[in-house]
Amino acid sequence: MHLGKSAGLTALALGLASLDAGSAAAAPRWSLAIHGGAGVIERGSLTPEQEKAYRDGLDEALRAGAAMLDKGGTSLDAVAAAIHVLEDNPLFNAGRGAVFTAEGRNELDAAIMDGRTLKAGAVAGITRTRHPVDAARAVMDHSPHVMLAGEGADRFSREQGLEQVDPSWFRTEKRWEQLLKWRKNPQAALDPTHLYGTVGAVALDAAGNLAAATSTGGMTGKRWGRIGDSPIIGAGTYARNGECAVSATGSGEYFIRESAARQVCDRVGYLHHTLAAAAQETIDSVGAIGGDGGLIAMGPEGVPAFALNSSGMYRGQVSAASVPQTAIYADETMPTVR
Repeated sequence: MHLGKSAGLTALALGLASLDAGSAAAAPRWSLAIHGGAGVIERGSLTPEQEKAYRDGLDEALRAGAAMLDKGGTSLDAVAAAIHVLEDNPLFNAGRGAVFTAEGRNELDAAIMDGRTLKAGAVAGITRTRHPVDAARAVMDHSPHVMLAGEGADRFSREQGLEQVDPSWFRTEKRWEQLLKWRKNPQAALDPTHLYGTVGAVALDAAGNLAAATSTGGMTGKRWGRIGDSPIIGAGTYARNGECAVSATGSGEYFIRESAARQVCDRVGYLHHTLAAAAQETIDSVGAIGGDGGLIAMGPEGVPAFALNSSGMYRGQVSAASVPQTAIYADETMPTVR
């Protein structure tokens, strides 16, 4: 099924929270934006109870990241703190609540990047680390590498003393039922309201440093050690001071082909596009080759941009000058962070 490529959705996405850097009087002291995946989220597709649960989960993650930034923590600390909350929330496809592979396993991917140093870390296919984003950061901070995968990544995580859990920790009945449906009919397992289940965060700290992080369980029924865009630096995750920090969610193979996260920053840095325009142009380029989803981006002014070509994306923002705000539907806007 192909999600919206219409000009209407593009216009709606462009209307989401964004601000030209030149019109910003002053950057917030700090700023944070998050996402919890994208999909076919039409108004009325969620019950009031479901919508409240998603908004509450996003709000909790925003407050965790904000608490870190408000006490002078780094943007790296903030994106990790926000993602911790989402990785523990079974509503989202990351950590607990991750989808199952065709073999009935939870294989988790994550990445983090420091915009100040351009250091980055990523893990793919890990199976026992409670917070995969912590494993990604450990790769960045305590190894000479950028990405570790599979058994080696699991071993590295244990050696780093990160919290390990039994694989059953990640299991939820909802995700298991999706796998059983997938085994009968690969199309039946698709949850249209959370088709592209990934969580991510981007932040600017009081020192002016940007960071991005992304975490995911991947796709229901994935096989052969499939890895999507989330842990690939430059595809689903990227950060560079002075330009932008990006976390994406969507049909990962297409985001990889377009180097989507890096593309946003290049459009800002080399083409001097506004962050909002760069984000939307990148989603348009992903859509042009058949991809769907969305992304969040943060610039050095502390004003986030949200772009999507699906009918919804779980998302939120908070800054030193504003309270946490959340949105779900494509036509839903949030006040501009100032």
